[in-house]
Amino acid sequence: MENSGGIQASLSGRYATALFELARDSKALPKVEASLATVQQALDESADFKALTTSPLIARGPAAKAVAATAGVLKLDATTTNFLGVLAQNRRLSQLPAIIRAFRQLAAQHRGETTAEVVSAHPLDAEQVDALKAQLRTRLGRDVTVDLSVDRSLLGGLVVKIGSQMIDSSIKTRLNSLAHAMKG
Repeated sequence: MENSGGIQASLSGRYATALFELARDSKALPKVEASLATVQQALDESADFKALTTSPLIARGPAAKAVAATAGVLKLDATTTNFLGVLAQNRRLSQLPAIIRAFRQLAAQHRGETTAEVVSAHPLDAEQVDALKAQLRTRLGRDVTVDLSVDRSLLGGLVVKIGSQMIDSSIKTRLNSLAHAMKG
């Protein structure tokens, strides 16, 4: 891919690129993207699923079976389900969050969009996400896809990264700046 030089360099990037190209070529891009969003949500909300993907103690066979069962419960498309099986067999499930991020970037590039990585102290609701997208669209002059994650240590506010540009309005950063300024 011409625009994904940085993405392809990492292991997770290579997996994401392979999944992206498979999804694109089989005209399953929207289904795979939706399934990966469901997987990300499951990683964020289920300690058991997160443990399944990160524990080095779970052997390949049981991990593959558990992932297949989870994929069925989550109603993932066949391409994503097979991909998760490959990750389980290759003991790469721990790479899932990075693979999902890289896949989203590739899909956004494919659509001509810019991706903004947004970290918030608390989950954003649909209205807040829409408002954020509108503000970023106005600022950048083009459509923006947001890759959301939560970091409760921020206390409040947002950290937005678009390429090499970062907008940090988190309370944690403000408090750290204030503490640094008070030290003299």
